[in-house]
This record gives sequence, structure tokens and C-alpha cells, in this order.
Amino acid sequence: MLLFTEDAELRLLLVHINRVLEHNQRIRAERSGTEKSIRRMLSNASHDLRTPLTVVLGYIETLNLDPDMKAEDRAEMLIKVQRKTNEAMDLIRQFFDLAKLESEDQPMPLTRVHLNEVCRRNMLDFYEVLTNAGFAVDIEISEEPIYAYANEEAINRILHNLISNAIRYGKDGNIVGLTLRQEPDAICMDVWDRGKGIGEMHQSRVFERLYTLEDSRSRSFQGSGLGLTISKRLAQSQGGDIRLYSKPYEKTIFTVRLRPFRY
Repeated sequence: MLLFTEDAELRLLLVHINRVLEHNQRIRAERSGTEKSIRRMLSNASHDLRTPLTVVLGYIETLNLDPDMKAEDRAEMLIKVQRKTNEAMDLIRQFFDLAKLESEDQPMPLTRVHLNEVCRRNMLDFYEVLTNAGFAVDIEISEEPIYAYANEEAINRILHNLISNAIRYGKDGNIVGLTLRQEPDAICMDVWDRGKGIGEMHQSRVFERLYTLEDSRSRSFQGSGLGLTISKRLAQSQGGDIRLYSKPYEKTIFTVRLRPFRY
């Protein structure tokens, strides 16, 4: 219902009432979205935990039902049990890591970080995996030292997540690249590939917790769905961010933006 009045004070009051109503409506919508996100996250988390644990129980049952199993077969099955158990433990660990990041209980110490060396070292860690898988490697790192005001351990984890992701989802393009560059207000690290990429309608959601679109690249570690979420939170905890550009089978770029170190 529309109300018309010439009373200036009443009009001002109505304006404030409308703003309060709009604010409350916005809060209700955000709460509803958050509740749906939490329900989806719990559902996906339980599924991701159930999968390796079901396999573990199956192996254990087989071992128990076949006491005469050959020693080498038993040893091989125990290795599989250990591998699947580690997957479940890794998922639980990442949940705890994300919870700590979002609670902001632990401050992240920031110092001067020499990004040239950090980028080279992280690509070198994956070089054997890349070459064995038939990937070409494209590295563009300036010889001039580039420093960020950041946390080196957090940067290592971000790069590990993003390079792992590029290897897993960029195999169709057979190339993975890392570029370190400096902008006037930020230091940028681009991790890119030419694989299947991410459709435009999903690009804004890949950083959500446990986003589980079948073709989504958010499942960067053992299908956990937390690798990109943790990476983005780590970047934000350093005053930075991660941005995504993707054109399938042409180029997909995850850009980590960090604050430059000021002397």
C-alpha cells in the first residue's frame, strides 16, 4: 500500500522505516542462503567422508573373511587401506584448517617475502610430475626481486593447491604456467593452463566450501572440495585475494593478488 503525505517529518520517518524493512529482508535472504550452503556443505562432507571409509571397511572385511590370503595380497590391500584412511584424515584436517581461518582465532604473521624464489621453488617441486605427465612448463619470473608483504607458508600452500589443480584439470591442454608480475598496487601470481576450464555461470562459485559441480575444479585435493576455498581464505588473511578467468580450452588463470612490501 502506498501512502502520500506532505508532512516532512512523517515522510522522513517512512523513509527510515522502509530502509529498516529492506535491511531486514536482506538479512533474511542472506541467512536463508547461508543455511542452504551449510546444509549442502554437511551433506557433501558426509558423502566425501563416507566414500573412503566405506572402501576401508570393505577391505577390512575382505581381510577378515580370508585368513588364508597370500602375504603379498594382504600387504597390497593394507596399503590401499592406509591410502584411503589418509584421504579421510586429509579431508578432516582441511575442515579444521578452514574453520581456523574463518574464525580468525590465529593471527597470520606477515613479513617481507621474496616471491621470485617462492614461485621458482614451488614450480620445481612439481617439475618431475609435470614432465612425466607430458606437460610443457611455462614460467615467467622477473630477474628483478619482487617482494610481497605476506606469509611465506600460506603462499606455499596456495601455490601448491593451484598448481595441483592445474595439473589435474589442465591435462587436455598439456601445459601449465606460472607468471609473477608486479602492478602499481599489487603483486600478482598467475597459475594457468589450457584445459577444460570452468563455465562462466560457475566461476563465481568455485571458491565456495565443497562446491560439487561435476565439472567444477574446486575439488583440488583428493576430491575434498576445500582446496580453492582454503586458498582464497589464506590470500584474504594476508590482505590479498584470488581471482579467476576462464575460457575453456583456451586459458584458465587463477590470479593471486598480494600487497607489495613497502620499505
